[in-house]
Amino acid sequence: MNPVMNILGLCGSLRAQSRNKGLLRYAAQCLPSHVRFQTAELASVPFYNADFGDDKPEVVRTLIRQATEADALVLACPEYNYSIAPALKNALDWLSREPDNKPLDGKAVAIMGAGGGMGTSRAQYHLRQVCVYLNLRPVNKPEVFSNAFSPAFNDAGDVVDASLQRHIADLMKALIDWHAQLTK
Repeated sequence: MNPVMNILGLCGSLRAQSRNKGLLRYAAQCLPSHVRFQTAELASVPFYNADFGDDKPEVVRTLIRQATEADALVLACPEYNYSIAPALKNALDWLSREPDNKPLDGKAVAIMGAGGGMGTSRAQYHLRQVCVYLNLRPVNKPEVFSNAFSPAFNDAGDVVDASLQRHIADLMKALIDWHAQLTK
């Protein structure tokens, strides 16, 4: 029997009907039974400020606990002005300030995103640069870039396109395999 694996999803878009949240919802649906998936709530996370010191807001302490307990991460990365959405970057900034980068250090991470034009390719490449500094270990392939304004999503932001669903399922399988390889 496989031990339980915990995956934490972080979404850079805060909208309830966000296509990027839809990507995370679908990712959670295509995981095997030994994998637990939860999505962090980032809407109330304040901008990182070192003045908080050890008196971090409860929402930040919750995020830190969730990330520390996670075996791997899934980052749904929208693209704002050709780069990473502030909510996602801010969450990573908070997490990276913990001693020894404990919530992130050495963890497997899958990246995907939905946006206009080229999907979120530019933002995802910026995010991969951030992952280097944070010592996160991104899955290299498959890459999931989707057009948020295509019929691949319904009005609620759910993934309804079979091809995109296969890509997400393949990415989740690759994440589980990558995590296993990293923890041998």
